[in-house]
Amino acid sequence: MTVPHKVAAGLALLSGLGFGLPAVYGAVHFARNGEVWQFMGFPTYGNGPFEKIGIPTSVPLLAGFAAVCGAEVIAGSLLWRGRRSGSKLALALLPVEAAYWIGFALPLGPVLGAGRTVAVLVALRSRR
Repeated sequence: MTVPHKVAAGLALLSGLGFGLPAVYGAVHFARNGEVWQFMGFPTYGNGPFEKIGIPTSVPLLAGFAAVCGAEVIAGSLLWRGRRSGSKLALALLPVEAAYWIGFALPLGPVLGAGRTVAVLVALRSRR
């Protein structure tokens, strides 16, 4: 496995777990309390562009994001093992992840996604 594969895998795992675990907790919190979970005084997955365009935070929306993050963890594990399917999955997930990152106003998402994508493309190029 090449260094770009490891970098891509690490970024995918960081993003998938870093956003996914809080999304699961946020969905449970929302289901129990009917409100967006606050972390250090900030709404975790609410009050962003989704709500501004009329898509309110809901359990299905949060569960969908958690599922996408779970798929990113799978992509990260495949990338770690040097599997081409990990590269394909990471690239296929990017537009869906981007919609959630933008909709929930998650500024680190695009940064991690861009880094992962560059690493995936470098890894794919190095295989040729």
